Amino acid sequence: MYKHVALLVRQAGMTHEEFRERWLEGHTPIARDIEGVVRYHTVVPTDPEHAEFDGIAELYFESLDALHDALGSPGSRDYDPTKEMAAAARADVDDFLAVEDRPRFIGEEVVQKDETGGETDGLYKHSAFLVRKSGMSHETFREYWEHEHTPLARDIEGVVRYQTVYPTDPENAEFDGIAELYFETLDDLHEALGSEGSRDYDPTREVAAQAREDVNNFLDVEERPRFIGEEKVWKNEVDDVDGY
Repeated sequence: MYKHVALLVRQAGMTHEEFRERWLEGHTPIARDIEGVVRYHTVVPTDPEHAEFDGIAELYFESLDALHDALGSPGSRDYDPTKEMAAAARADVDDFLAVEDRPRFIGEEVVQKDETGGETDGLYKHSAFLVRKSGMSHETFREYWEHEHTPLARDIEGVVRYQTVYPTDPENAEFDGIAELYFETLDDLHEALGSEGSRDYDPTREVAAQAREDVNNFLDVEERPRFIGEEKVWKNEVDDVDGY
């Protein structure tokens, strides 16, 4: 499944509460009906004061062509969609988002572990936006991430779903990938991965500690944003829920 992940930054002078109301009540009813969207998520920060972004919007498409037709291609922030709902959504973001400060990522999602049956509504999610170490190629990074780190990360204590998102156009992508870890409770997430506002967390659980140590082998940790939030599923027209 292909998805467009938008990391949202509110406009200057707007409070997070004002942003959240405008985003969820005004924009979301438009965005979830963008042509080709088969699943739509929002992820709201559990601790807005320490979050690196004001929220995440995730739009799923069955094909990369459908995604590009609606939202443009990688490497182009100022896309100009011609489809009606996509155009309305693009115009609407100018009312509440700092568009130039909003990273976005287009990628293919691969579910590495799932104990939820694909039902992620109300779960807590740790999203890590990955940046490879200096001097490492994207191909070398991906091979290490996929074959060395993922077998550790998916077994972190408390993780009920783990998925990786690979860029469809690495040369133009703003990150080298996304790792998404789901937990049933916020306490489970914090106990495994630390709390918001702390990049240098020191987990004491065995597998989490191994995974944290391993990231130093392939990630530029200081350049890697992370986001902790609660996911809400606003739309789902996917038949194969387990794998999206």
